[in-house]
Amino acid sequence: MRALAALAAALVLVALSGGIWYATRSSGDGDMFADCRSAKIAGGADAIGGSFTLVDSTGATVTDKDVITEPSLVYFGYTFCPDVCPLDMVRNAEAVDVLAERGRSVTPVFISIDPERDTPEVVGDFAYNIHEKMIGLTGSPEQVAAASKAYRTYFKKNDSGDEYYLVDHSTFTYLVLPEQGFVEFFRRDLPPEQLADRAQCFLDRI
Repeated sequence: MRALAALAAALVLVALSGGIWYATRSSGDGDMFADCRSAKIAGGADAIGGSFTLVDSTGATVTDKDVITEPSLVYFGYTFCPDVCPLDMVRNAEAVDVLAERGRSVTPVFISIDPERDTPEVVGDFAYNIHEKMIGLTGSPEQVAAASKAYRTYFKKNDSGDEYYLVDHSTFTYLVLPEQGFVEFFRRDLPPEQLADRAQCFLDRI
């Protein structure tokens, strides 16, 4: 009988330990967004994002604090992009509208990686033509490179020797929150509704 009692006590301890481990594991070690994240990020979420200094559509110099004043969907591309960028930005704009219908205000942000052609006026027109809330940003080559590096994006100009060159670049959309900074990225194959669903998971926790 004593052996059975000892075995039962041991099983209870194992069960309790397992429950504590599971609860700790599920909480993501204090990560308030653990249940929303779709994939692990090398170096953690803190490895992406951060401060930047760019130029808005009026020609004014702005920082990330000026731009990210509410939850934002940030995308790096260029206005001369023949297909990918416009489609991605329209998708982001549609996701913003879906979230607006649900009572969630989100700002779409477009950061040019082609400052040679993308003047403040050009990025401003491009952004506004896609969505009235969209913020278009450009800057000097150094400012753009610094912002791209902060978000770990890739871009490379294909120098064709004329003004019609293309730029290779990564195509992730980043969800950035004013207080928490970068929290998630979305691939371009995600439809607007699904992007909105995944973004809302984070918004519901702030």
